[in-house]
Amino acid sequence: MGEKKGEEKKSSIKFGSKLFELLSKYSEIELEDVEIEVGDLEIWLQPTAGVVAPPVKEKPTSLLEVKFSPPILEYPGKIVQVKLGATKGEGGSRGKSLVIGGERSPAFYMFERPMPNPPVVSLDVFDLKIPLAKAVKMHVKDVLEDPAAWAKLSVDKFGAEMVNLHLVSIDPRLKDTSPREATKTVEDVLQAVDVPVAVGGCGDPAKDLAVFQKVAEVAEGERLLINSVTLDMDMKKTAEAIKKYGHAVIAFTPMDINRAKELNRKLYEVLPKEDIVMDTTTAALGYGLDYAFTIMERARLAGLMGDQELQHPMSSGTTNAWAAREAWMDMAPAWGPRELRGPIWETVTALTLLLTGVDYFMMMHPAAVSTVNEVLKELMKSSRANPEEIMDWIKVKI
Repeated sequence: MGEKKGEEKKSSIKFGSKLFELLSKYSEIELEDVEIEVGDLEIWLQPTAGVVAPPVKEKPTSLLEVKFSPPILEYPGKIVQVKLGATKGEGGSRGKSLVIGGERSPAFYMFERPMPNPPVVSLDVFDLKIPLAKAVKMHVKDVLEDPAAWAKLSVDKFGAEMVNLHLVSIDPRLKDTSPREATKTVEDVLQAVDVPVAVGGCGDPAKDLAVFQKVAEVAEGERLLINSVTLDMDMKKTAEAIKKYGHAVIAFTPMDINRAKELNRKLYEVLPKEDIVMDTTTAALGYGLDYAFTIMERARLAGLMGDQELQHPMSSGTTNAWAAREAWMDMAPAWGPRELRGPIWETVTALTLLLTGVDYFMMMHPAAVSTVNEVLKELMKSSRANPEEIMDWIKVKI
């Protein structure tokens, strides 16, 4: 019985295979004397279709030619231009004057429109021997107690376009230098160099006001950049002196766009917009640089989009980079020598904020200043680029 069942199973398998073979060769089959007992049976007879091999794709030898139109945007706002320094023909004694601002597009969007004026990099000079990082001190150690000689060294040896004089000695907690003495220092610096000069105070609202009023009067016509006026000061009196004697001013606020707008509004009561440079505070690499970047970028874009209270050139106290301990401390060998680390720290801080649209940099290390100026030269060259040739920037070899 077992063998018979096995034979029947074997026969059915052979029969099924034969049937499948016939079905695969013919589109019609006629069966005679066949009896099939099934419950449900469906036979689908379809003509066999040959398998067509896919075409062989040829290897591309060139890029597709596609017309490209660069995204040229129009901005309703424009950053005002501010002149720094005045030549003899302009009522001062500088060898040349500088102009910052005037942008109609974000920083270095040369494919939209060229920047009318390159950013200016100044070198810091102090009227008091202050503690400096070794990497900086080694370059100015012979002039630390002579601000006029320090300024001259900055221009003649380090190529400074502008000098940023800090009158730190007027601080009541330090030497409490009188406004008359501070003014004499400013006069000495103006005689030592012929580049535009910025004059900064000590941060004491009352003392800064007294000094700025005197300095503005004595340096009439020189178009100084007074650094700076804040919401804590009697800004109206400061602004009146600046306007009366023909200077410009930095409006300083601590990383707050609303306060920056408020300060500018109050200054408008006395000063024209063309006399105001805006500073929203610079934080160093690793110490809040991302926050400084965000505020500056927002301010610039808002100005371009039409916010008239933010349509001012921007200033950066990039020297703050030296407040980062990594810039000057003696650290593990993996950090590299501090003589290089410090200038790199200041350079990276400056180049980062350059992309936000900063127009005026206050810096300290000669190598950092030189590096930033070299980068600026290369970036400004791209103003000659033809937007229609943008596809030439990309090359590929297949």
